[in-house]
Amino acid sequence: MRIIGAGLGRTGTLSLKLALERLLGGPCYHMVEVFSHPEHVAAWHAAARGEMPDWRALLQGYRASVDWPAASFWRELMAAFPEAVLVLSVRDAESWWRSAHQTIFPACRGASGEWRAMIDALFAARFTSALEDRAACIASFERHNAEVRRAVPRSRLVEWRASDGWAPLCAALQLPVPGEPFPRTNSTEEFLGAQAARTQA
Repeated sequence: MRIIGAGLGRTGTLSLKLALERLLGGPCYHMVEVFSHPEHVAAWHAAARGEMPDWRALLQGYRASVDWPAASFWRELMAAFPEAVLVLSVRDAESWWRSAHQTIFPACRGASGEWRAMIDALFAARFTSALEDRAACIASFERHNAEVRRAVPRSRLVEWRASDGWAPLCAALQLPVPGEPFPRTNSTEEFLGAQAARTQA
């Protein structure tokens, strides 16, 4: 594990996943990985209740992690992988709220069964359950980012915006900047289009 992403969902995390996979030559854990590994849902649900998994076993084979649910456990992952660099992906709080409110929060409310139980427990323990409350969500978003900035040594932290592209990541990893464009994907429009396509399928 070379990179631990501490930034919350809708801060460019899917683009960051693709970029890190290109740089590190291996998979990066993201919420989309949980879709592919439903057996992981129980482990994340337990973690949200305070029962931590064997992180090295759960994330075996991954070179990085970004996005929820892993980003909510950045402290635990930082201890489990002491050599990893932490990347705090950020964006303006108001634009983050608008994006999350239109995309992932409705998707979370539409989940069912063990998925819904895991998401509810995760947000209650590590974010906020008030997903319709703009002020509560923005306060939780800003509090999360402030805690990362306060707790992670500067030598180990990279604060990154999607507009920053390759350079900060390559500097932290001591790798050359690729000669290809930085991957940019999963805009609000793309998210909603994909969701509509799944609904119609």
